Amino acid sequence: MNTDTPNIFDYRKYWAECLLPAPELPMSREEMDQLGWDSCDIIIVCGDAYVDHPSFGMAVIGRALEAQGFRVGIIAQPDWQSPDDFMKLGKPNLFFGVSAGNMDSMINHYTADLKLRHDDAYTPEGEAGKRPDRAVLVYSQRCREAYKDAPIIVGGIEASLRRIAHYDYWSDKVRRSAIVDAKADLLVYGNAERAIIEVAHRLARGDNVKDIQDIRGTVLVKQGLPSDWQAIDSTQLDTPKVIDPIISPYTDTSAASCDKKEEKTDEPQPIKMIGMMDNHSLNQKDKTYIRLPSFQQVKKDKVLYAHASRVFHLETNPGNARVLVQKQDKKEVWINPPPIPLTTEEMDWVFELPFTRLPHTSYGKAKIPAFDMIKHSVNIMRGCFGGCSFCSITEHEGRIIQNRSEESIIKEVEKIKNTSPTFTGIISDLGGPTANMWQMACKDKPTEESCRRLSCVHPNICKNLITDQKPLVSLYRKARAVDGVKKVFIASGLRYDLAVRTPEYVEELVTHHVGGYLKIAPEHTEDDPLSKMMKPGIGTYDAFKKMFEKYSKAAEKEQYLIPYFIAAHPGTSNKDMMNLALWLKRNGFRADQVQTFYPSPMANATTMYHTELNPLKKIGRETVKTARGLRQRRLHKAFLRYHDPKNWDLLREALKDLGREDLIGNKKNQLIPFPSRKGFQKPKHNPKARGRKFHTQHTGLPPRAHK
Repeated sequence: MNTDTPNIFDYRKYWAECLLPAPELPMSREEMDQLGWDSCDIIIVCGDAYVDHPSFGMAVIGRALEAQGFRVGIIAQPDWQSPDDFMKLGKPNLFFGVSAGNMDSMINHYTADLKLRHDDAYTPEGEAGKRPDRAVLVYSQRCREAYKDAPIIVGGIEASLRRIAHYDYWSDKVRRSAIVDAKADLLVYGNAERAIIEVAHRLARGDNVKDIQDIRGTVLVKQGLPSDWQAIDSTQLDTPKVIDPIISPYTDTSAASCDKKEEKTDEPQPIKMIGMMDNHSLNQKDKTYIRLPSFQQVKKDKVLYAHASRVFHLETNPGNARVLVQKQDKKEVWINPPPIPLTTEEMDWVFELPFTRLPHTSYGKAKIPAFDMIKHSVNIMRGCFGGCSFCSITEHEGRIIQNRSEESIIKEVEKIKNTSPTFTGIISDLGGPTANMWQMACKDKPTEESCRRLSCVHPNICKNLITDQKPLVSLYRKARAVDGVKKVFIASGLRYDLAVRTPEYVEELVTHHVGGYLKIAPEHTEDDPLSKMMKPGIGTYDAFKKMFEKYSKAAEKEQYLIPYFIAAHPGTSNKDMMNLALWLKRNGFRADQVQTFYPSPMANATTMYHTELNPLKKIGRETVKTARGLRQRRLHKAFLRYHDPKNWDLLREALKDLGREDLIGNKKNQLIPFPSRKGFQKPKHNPKARGRKFHTQHTGLPPRAHK
């Protein structure tokens, strides 16, 4: 494995540097002609409308490649019914880069209840239907039809989260890696600047794409495995199923690997099995790969699926991750370790590229909802060490926080103020995957590089984690001090378990950066589901709530917390949802929009949903209760909306099954009312009361908010 990591801005520029940069990356031959280009070196095909803004993946990758001297064209939301649209910029000299866009195309198209969505925030005027299902696969096929010999490199969140065999919620089956189904030459995962720049320069110097096999953050397909590498059977590292006595993971267990050795499989026998702590393995990890159970095995056996998922997640730290290999049909999917995180200097370089921060001019005055939401926001960091099991940020961006400098962030605030035609003095967000992990890191680099924890904050906050948020306080003060800036809001998700570690941060946030309501996500109140989510207990929410109310009162501001919760998460029983509903009622919350657990590819919670096993522990130690089927999932959602009469019949039935008929009635401490008697006349509506109920229902505010 090549561990050399040159700075991404230190490469020798490609020859076309003299023609760049373009005012905006071209989307037509006419634009190419205006720029004096006879061809594009790289063409990015994407499921989103092209917005030249650092919050849009195609713009970031396109501008980063342009800064290396490459001519980059964009084919945004092409007609996928034929290859015609994929030929409109001609054949790329180096490769097609294919992405579904900022969102997974299946999540973009379907709700958690598998209903078709009727809009698309990443399309002009929010129009739905401008990208296909499984866009990465469809776009790759059309690119191959357009130009058979052009290399195809897939990336973005859709490809990134499908880099191994994975459970697919929409078809309810296990699917192959996206690189196999797309028949692509290479897959880049995560925020892929480092990998894609290296690939582009190697292709530019004449390398064959099939020979590019050693770049971190890439996945490729091999027909055979190198003879000078050594293999570790994944079941040696983490033995699936409970075995009595438990075999040491350091012992050679190849004779009993996977509990499946009696069966004939198409698995090639590893060259040599070595234990996880074998000295040779540690010293020569660049010549060591981990053999995961094959696609056919994980497709048939949920125990092996959960095991493969667990091993995969334990091999995501760039400091100690090894190559993973998984046989899929007759091919070997070779997953290189994650990329080395970008340094602060590299992050600044990326975000200071010459973005117009506007949609492409070809869209005219059409509104793109996703752009309108983030056009005056500033991304200050990447990554998340929270490890929430239902979230895929960690698998995509990594656990190590990649920070921009304070100077670069303030420079972007000033750029928004000076160049945005619609800026009114409001910065809508300073954040990222989380609001308050900026500049947080492990105290000790060697410790960080050897760590295999799935979360730095669960089940408790690691003693090696720097949690001081005073640097953020300084950043917030400087941002709102920029001349012409009236208000800076913080809209990214807040880790309140970290926030309470720095009361000065909470005071600053509450006093200056909350617009009346602050949305936070305790996700649940009960310990069982919280442990499966890898979220803190509800007591931490209560502690933050006290601080929030204290500082709101001191600032003489009427402000409210809006908590978000998840229904039907693996590990959640009907009783858990009932207790959550009772908590909501006691605290005066009436949630209007609620979130049902969505099994996104590769998340730990998705493994729980599919296998009903807990991959956060050794496989076989704990089973997980899972709400499956639309009726059960709707029941859990109904508990979150206990106040909606449409849900009362379903809830009455569930409360009877739970032996809690005492919660049915019209008293204050009861959850839902008795069924109405035949012929019972409802009282006339009091307009005042109706308005109060409507407001409460749609904002989540308790009745006292209207005093």
